[in-house]
Amino acid sequence: MKTVACFDVGGTNVKHALITETGNILSKGAYPTIRDCADVFISSIIDVVETYQKTCQLDGIALSMPGFIDINTGFASEAGAIDCMWDTNIKTQLQAHTDLPIEIENDANCVAMAEKFLGAALDCEHFVCITVGTGIGGGIFVNGKIYRGHTFGAGEFGYMNTAAYKGTVTFPDLSGTGATSALIGRYKEYKNIPKDTLIEGIEVFEQAKRDTGVQQIIEDWYLHLSQGIYNLVCTLNPQKILIGGSISARGEELTTNLEKYLCQMPSWALFDVSVELCHFKEEAGLMGAIYHFFEMQNA
Repeated sequence: MKTVACFDVGGTNVKHALITETGNILSKGAYPTIRDCADVFISSIIDVVETYQKTCQLDGIALSMPGFIDINTGFASEAGAIDCMWDTNIKTQLQAHTDLPIEIENDANCVAMAEKFLGAALDCEHFVCITVGTGIGGGIFVNGKIYRGHTFGAGEFGYMNTAAYKGTVTFPDLSGTGATSALIGRYKEYKNIPKDTLIEGIEVFEQAKRDTGVQQIIEDWYLHLSQGIYNLVCTLNPQKILIGGSISARGEELTTNLEKYLCQMPSWALFDVSVELCHFKEEAGLMGAIYHFFEMQNA
C-alpha cells in the first residue's frame, strides 16, 4: 500500500496528512503558513516530510495550494496569498531537499478532485465544483478529467462579471457579490459596523431572523451567487453543481435557496442541474492532492 505525505497550503495554516492510495488518513496535523520567506516555507514542508519518514516509508509528496500552478513543471505564476511563492518553481525548490516524487495542484481543483475520488461526484463525468469563502473559485471536470485551461487558470469563477452591487463600493465580479466576504461586507455597511471589525458569516444569518433588512441582504446575495451558477451551467452543461468552502456549513438551507433563484431564471428548465453540497469539508484539499498525485504518477 503506497503512502503519501499530503499538504493543503492555505493563507493561514498548512494542513498535512499521511494518506494511503485508497484515501485512508493515517496521521494529520497543521502549522501556521509562512508566506513571506521562501526558504522557511520550503523547509517547513520538508521538516514534516522527514518526521513522517521516521515512522513510515513514503512514496511521494503531494501539495494543494492556491494559484496558477503548472502541474507539469511545478511553476506558480501566481500563488494567491502565498507571497513568497509567486513566479517561482515550488517543485524544484522542494526537490533540492528530497528524492521523493512531488506533485502540485491548484487548491480549488483539489476540492473537485476529492469529490471525484471518494465524494459526491464519484460517478460523474461532467461536474463543476464551486468553493465559496473569502473569494470564489472552483474546479471543472469534463469527460472525467479536470479542465485546467491554457495557462492553468480555469475555475477562477470569482473573476466573472455579474450584476454589480449598488452600494458605496461596487464590485462587479462574482467574488465581490457572491462570496461570503461580500455578504459580510454588505451586512457591515447596513449596520454601520467598521470594515476592520471581525464578523463571522453565521452572525449575519442569525441577525436575519429578526431584521428584515439583513434578510434582504441575504436574499440579494443568494441571487448574485445563483447568477454565477446559472452562467456556468449554461456554458458547461454539467451533470451537477457541487458547493464547497466555508458556506457549505449552511447545509440544505444553502442549496434550497440557490435552487429557488435558479428556477426563476430564464431557460433554467432546459438544464435543471442538481445543486448539491460537497462531501468533503476540512480534508478536501488533502484528499484532492493525493488523487492528483496518483493521476500524475500513473499517467
